[in-house]
Amino acid sequence: MTVLKTSMRSFFSHKGRMALSGIAIVLSVAFVCGTLVFTDTLNSTFDKFFAATASDVTVGPEEEENGQETGREGTLPEGVVDRVRAVDGVESAEGVVINTSITVVDGDGESVGGATGAPTIGADWGPDTQRSMELTEGREPGGPGEALLDADTARRQGLAIGDELEIVAVSGRHAVTVTGLVEFSSTNPGAPYLLLEPAAARTALLGAADVISSVHVTAAGGVADEELKERIGAALGGGFDIDTRAENEEAMADDVGGFLDVMRYAMLGFAGIAVLVGVFLIVNTFSMLVAQRTREIGLLRAIGSSRRQVNRSVLAEALLLGVLGSIVGIGAGVGLAVGLMKVMNSAGINMDTSELTVTWSTPVAGLLVGVVATVLAAWLPARRAGRVSPMAALRDAGTPGDAAAGRVRGALGLVLTGAGVACLVAAAGAEEAGEGSLFLSGGLLLTLFGAIVLAPLLASGVVRVLGAVVLRMFGPVGRMAGRNARRNPRRTGATAGALMIGLALVGSLSVVGSSVVASASDQLDRSVGADFIIDTSGQLITPEAAEAVRSTPGLAHVTDYTVVSVELTTPDGRTTAHDVTAADPTYARDLRAPTVAGELPAAYEPDHLSVGETFAEEHGLSVGDELTARFVGGDEGVRLTLGAITSDRTLIDSQAMYLSTDTARAHLPAEKMPLNMVMFAKAEEGQKDAVYAELRERMAPFPQYEVSDQADYKQALEDEIGMLLNIVYALLALAIIVAVLGVVNTLALSVVERTREIGLMRAIGLSRRQLRRMVRLESVVIALFGALLGLGLGLGWGATAQRVLEQEGFTVLEIPWPTILAVFAGSAVVGLAAALFPAFRAGRMNVLRAIATD
Repeated sequence: MTVLKTSMRSFFSHKGRMALSGIAIVLSVAFVCGTLVFTDTLNSTFDKFFAATASDVTVGPEEEENGQETGREGTLPEGVVDRVRAVDGVESAEGVVINTSITVVDGDGESVGGATGAPTIGADWGPDTQRSMELTEGREPGGPGEALLDADTARRQGLAIGDELEIVAVSGRHAVTVTGLVEFSSTNPGAPYLLLEPAAARTALLGAADVISSVHVTAAGGVADEELKERIGAALGGGFDIDTRAENEEAMADDVGGFLDVMRYAMLGFAGIAVLVGVFLIVNTFSMLVAQRTREIGLLRAIGSSRRQVNRSVLAEALLLGVLGSIVGIGAGVGLAVGLMKVMNSAGINMDTSELTVTWSTPVAGLLVGVVATVLAAWLPARRAGRVSPMAALRDAGTPGDAAAGRVRGALGLVLTGAGVACLVAAAGAEEAGEGSLFLSGGLLLTLFGAIVLAPLLASGVVRVLGAVVLRMFGPVGRMAGRNARRNPRRTGATAGALMIGLALVGSLSVVGSSVVASASDQLDRSVGADFIIDTSGQLITPEAAEAVRSTPGLAHVTDYTVVSVELTTPDGRTTAHDVTAADPTYARDLRAPTVAGELPAAYEPDHLSVGETFAEEHGLSVGDELTARFVGGDEGVRLTLGAITSDRTLIDSQAMYLSTDTARAHLPAEKMPLNMVMFAKAEEGQKDAVYAELRERMAPFPQYEVSDQADYKQALEDEIGMLLNIVYALLALAIIVAVLGVVNTLALSVVERTREIGLMRAIGLSRRQLRRMVRLESVVIALFGALLGLGLGLGWGATAQRVLEQEGFTVLEIPWPTILAVFAGSAVVGLAAALFPAFRAGRMNVLRAIATD
């Protein structure tokens, strides 16, 4: 009990020394808890929205498995509503019209799009819709040219009652005037809703006056949803999809669940990196505290405290630090979640802070992360404290180094690093991407831990070199700063190691991102022969838009490009479903896809196709073989001849199968022929600039499509990858902030440890300004040491990752030297910033009191 009381007194008497370690725990736990609260709230928001919009039973058209993407919504005859109403147990049944494939254009020709890619939804303003929405302003639509708009979209897009909008659908274009605004009874997650009078909705959204999208059924009292589903199924017979409320809610939740899971696990992954970096800080803090209290611990041992008691005293301090830091971190995590919700609201995804969801698992997870990480990090320093001899009470603070431990560390570090390098070499030489990825993962972990173990052993030599380059110009002060950084290699190595982790990830991702962009640009230059690309961002090109492209003067050719669903039976007897690219024969010139057998133009001959080399190897195919095809929704038993086998080592259309659009049209009814997903065009010789301007003008009424030349396409690709990398860098900034706290903590404790030494230097003439400069330079050289290790690892990881990705067509290694050099120089700035407080504290020391310190 005495030892425990002593540890508690020590903790609270040195709470300033614990503060920065506590901040690291707070940040790590806050990121974990904030992620959990945010994603739980987002899940809850969607669940409430789905519950508000789902009916007891829904009757819809039967969906064909692997059906063709025609852009037309599935429909039911309007008469089905009366048949459903007649079923025993139905309280009410309403025909519903909905279309999620429309584009709404405002008066300025801009798309009224959803937040973060959410679809624009057109629906009817009928009894079913009115149960989940309320007209809050204006009046109901009274005819074909009027519509309601949800209030959230109106606020976000600056629209108001009286504004003119245009609906762009497969069935054509329809002008409407906004007559009112509606709000949801629950939170709308961010999809724009345009609501038309029911008869007008059927014509404008579904293309016919006598069809509906589905029937929403309310069960009579005492009738279970499952029972009513069975009754309706028996009454209607086959040809319908009938789902209960629970099934609908589950299906809708699954649609968004994948996105939410990716977001949750990605953010938790970055939180894990921050926790790992925080562990370094805590290990360093407790190691320094144990070293500074060596004499005190020796006295405790001399008066009878056992090793176990001393060990427990240090762990008790760590436990208290972990608990306090975790509790504050949980609260900060809730605040972080609220902040993320505000950011999402500004982006158009509506999240109400009153619906904040904090489940019991969130604080438990926060406490586990904080406490376990802290106690595990303090375990090694606690063991070191337990080994302090009673004779240490007779020595000055500090313990002699353990040469045997250093040799073991060196041997272990070399083994880990050597094994990691061997894995990276194996990954770079692997012939398959899957095998290479496995070796790459092992190499990343082994080289990281190897560098962590070796960092203290490398510290003296590397810091000496850095000091000679960086510190020489600062004279005696610079030399003292270098010696201080080399004085305790274990401390310097651990401090730099925390910074190393974040910068290694930054360096490797920079190399991978730049290589992806360079590879794609190189392949576009070598493979794409088209001058213009009409991209859809996942939508389909309406017939009206496609005609606008084809009618542009000055075009040498226009290529249709779509995907048809086909079941292929190979000569080995196996049948598999595939999306096969259907394109015009000119696509062989628009994309010069490399082949390993045959010539690509042969694939566009009648009843011919091409396959990728992996598919051909799996099924033992060669050029001239015949495959049997079933076009989903069309002809069966079609004999297709293999005209070419394309290489899979390409970024564009990797492993694609090709056939001509004429072949697809010959075996599919017109209503089942998919719409274009992309279009390509080539200008007449010497008319590229003029045609480009004309093409963009003709496509202006269709803002959902992007018209690009090759330069635009490359820039868009670079911007997209750059934005993704910026998000990753922002998340990695948390780990770097924790690492900076480690530098601050190390320097602050180091200043305390060297109090008497600083007093003596001041006494013999070192000025305050020189003293502060010495501390800052020490911080800079430690930060540069961490940057050198981290960026060195990152370059190795990134180059190896590019070699693995080479199997997927990323053939160009691009090292972004400006970024790497900027990060290295930025590390010096980080070191300067981290030293501000410790340097200020050192400069304020009273010389006489510092000299008198034990």
